[in-house]
Amino acid sequence: VQLQASGGGLVQAGGTLRLPCAASGSTDYLTISWFRQAPGKEHEGLSCIGRRGYSTYYTDSVKGRFTISRDNAENTVYLVMNSLKAEDTAVYYCAAARRLSGCTIRDSGMDYWGKGTLVTVSS
Repeated sequence: VQLQASGGGLVQAGGTLRLPCAASGSTDYLTISWFRQAPGKEHEGLSCIGRRGYSTYYTDSVKGRFTISRDNAENTVYLVMNSLKAEDTAVYYCAAARRLSGCTIRDSGMDYWGKGTLVTVSS
């Protein structure tokens, strides 16, 4: 499985970005999760979505601002980030895990990782 995150860039505080994560290869039973790592900070799990899109989860720091969705026909998961703050500046990664149900944002639960995309929020 290959994962490709994109959509990062420079945005002003309060703005919106949409990050696609495109999966290729054997995509059966893949759940997708988003993580980020800011300079000097720990790796943080943000959100995940189940293989059919029925299950979603958000960590408290992004709940109400970020929305995860998936288009299985396109093998793509989207993270829409609204009301961005300077503290959202980080490299954002998508990762995948094969699960029959639910999803997780634990690093140890991931089977595949993509390369990151940089999001910079100016205040």
